[in-house]
Amino acid sequence: MEFSVALAGNPNAGKTTLFNELTGSRQHVGNYPGVTVEKKEGSYGFNGHKIHIVDLPGAYSLTAYSIEEVVSRDFLVNQKPEAVINIVDASNLERNLYLSVQFLELGVPICIALNMIDVAKDRGIEIDFEKLSDLIGVPVVPTIARTGMGKTEIVKAAVKIAESKKKPEPLIISYGDDIDKALFAIEKKIKKENFLTDVYSAHWIALKYCEKDEQIISKGRETDKDISSDIEKIVEKVTRHLKDTLETYPEAIIADYRYGFIKSIIKQGVVRHQFDKDRLYTSDKIDKVLTHRFLGPLIMLAVLMGLYKFTFTYGEVPMEWLGMAFGWLGDTVSSVLPDGHLRSMLVSGVIDGVGGVLGFVPLIMFMFFGIAILEDSGYLARVAYMLDRIFRMFGLHGSSVMAYIISGGIAGGCAVPGIMATRILKSPRERLATILTAPFMNCGAKLPVIALLIGAFFSENKALFMFLVTIGSWIAALLAAKFLRLTIIRGESTPFVMELPPYRFPTLKGLLIHTWERTWQYIKKAGTVILGISVILWAMMTFPELNSSEMQKFDLERKALISQYDMSVKEELEAAAQKTEPPATEMSKNAQALKKSLISVDSSESEAALKNSLAGRIGTSIEGISRFAGFDWRTNIALVGGFAAKEVVISTLGTAYSLGETDPDDTDSSLSDTLANSPNWSPLTALSLIVFTILYAPCFVTVVVIARESGSWKWGAFSMIFNTLLALTLSILVFQIGSFMSL
Repeated sequence: MEFSVALAGNPNAGKTTLFNELTGSRQHVGNYPGVTVEKKEGSYGFNGHKIHIVDLPGAYSLTAYSIEEVVSRDFLVNQKPEAVINIVDASNLERNLYLSVQFLELGVPICIALNMIDVAKDRGIEIDFEKLSDLIGVPVVPTIARTGMGKTEIVKAAVKIAESKKKPEPLIISYGDDIDKALFAIEKKIKKENFLTDVYSAHWIALKYCEKDEQIISKGRETDKDISSDIEKIVEKVTRHLKDTLETYPEAIIADYRYGFIKSIIKQGVVRHQFDKDRLYTSDKIDKVLTHRFLGPLIMLAVLMGLYKFTFTYGEVPMEWLGMAFGWLGDTVSSVLPDGHLRSMLVSGVIDGVGGVLGFVPLIMFMFFGIAILEDSGYLARVAYMLDRIFRMFGLHGSSVMAYIISGGIAGGCAVPGIMATRILKSPRERLATILTAPFMNCGAKLPVIALLIGAFFSENKALFMFLVTIGSWIAALLAAKFLRLTIIRGESTPFVMELPPYRFPTLKGLLIHTWERTWQYIKKAGTVILGISVILWAMMTFPELNSSEMQKFDLERKALISQYDMSVKEELEAAAQKTEPPATEMSKNAQALKKSLISVDSSESEAALKNSLAGRIGTSIEGISRFAGFDWRTNIALVGGFAAKEVVISTLGTAYSLGETDPDDTDSSLSDTLANSPNWSPLTALSLIVFTILYAPCFVTVVVIARESGSWKWGAFSMIFNTLLALTLSILVFQIGSFMSL
């Protein structure tokens, strides 16, 4: 049987020496067609196989920066050798593995000849080649090309790859949120149009466009100028964005993350230095502290606590300003418009609903600003690196950490891109377990709900409670993942490799842009999706209205109250209604008593109307179960709305308490004050609701993404049912145990 095997590697890695050792006199030299680059070919016999060996030109990269790199890449893509022996200089492992990573991204069937291990040993470098093989996922054989050591073993590995005829899956690395989003958009377009996919994978084409690879872009323009132009526009957009935010370019970011991927491999005990290193890079010095086995986690927790302290300290005052602004707007609309459905919809549905969500914009903004600092500096990748050991205990992968963080693991993320980030996980089981548990994180939609409840019931220790809630969501997600990995998603864990990009000083401009982008997404959602849902829920909480006999009952109750007082008291109240009355403190005691009684009747009527509405009936119907978790029918209405989008919980509570006011003396208070003063609420009720909000069914958009990414709607349905049952069970336990202990 005949096989074609290519030798590839960096210049001076020992590639030609190995080629000569294998082929001896059975070689010939010519030029590649159309170029002056030398072409070396030869043959080698092994176990009855005739192996045709091609010595490719030395290259540092597969991006077309030089004619040698173009020749090497074209041969691999067009000639498709059955195997590639990648010769790597063991004494310069990090630099040489950069080309290996690009072979893996291209989907080339490779094995690695770890050459010059004698030179590495003389320099005090020991390499665990077996661990390197496990982490990188390809055979690794130590060799000394000049003596012939390991040549039989590396050829044997190449023959085994050739015989298997198995096309490897291309390696997919995360290159950061901005690049990943651009790659996803480009890939989607490439697959839809079958653009160049007869030769290259969609992901690799997208990667080359982002790297501004002139050869691929030229081929793309020749194939379809319009499609290529659309892709180039996406690249230009992300290029401008990166230039504005990080003062860098896509190709530099991609290179950083490739080296981060390599650094993560090397840091996992692959390389040991017997002597002191000649030099220690600044990022390595920082990592010695920030990723230290004991100090690292403590620093991480302190950073997290500091972030929440910063957010609540500086976000509280502007939140109060916004709350007063929306309160003034509601009062103004109420005074201008006559009583009726239009005023009710605008005040209760739009202003109290959407305003309740928008009131948290300052908090969201400060949270996003802090997260942008951690993300742009490169620290978040270190958090993932440190948590790998813990994640493996729960049947997950270190790369799952980034999916959790993107989903809101620190706070303020979104489960949709978090679930999409699981694409870098090779194991289908680990990926599915991550997809199903990432929605437990505190996304930007849950954050206002949690912040509202913490502000209302745990105001003295806001940062601490936010910290504990975050830790609780991680624990719940990990325990759920462990349960899933022990039951319906059983299987072995795979080795962990995580990109560790270099540390950067974030630019103020970049931080402001990233903060505004995420805040604007929140505002836009409140002004569109949440507005629409709030109006629908207002209608559900308004209709059907009370019938005439029920309304008449409340009218008779008002008349009975009024009949108990003389005409002067009535005139005093009429003057008050026309806003000509003196302040309440100057009103007569009889007038104040009558006013309070009439407001109480109005509140009772509003509550009865809300209970009679479609939403009220739904909330009341499930109160038989929800009361064990401390939730009344109003809270149930809000939680049902939260199935569409979690922000709706806030807007619906605002609308519900606006339409069905229960405290006559507190009609102008904020929602936070209303809940804190309500007899149906307590810190224990708030804690139970926080637990339920964190864990129950993902929003509808997330469910759609779960179904799409997992390949089946059954997992989307499973996520809704499993999460809600888990949330209800834990909320009931929290409330019942707390009640038993008189908390």
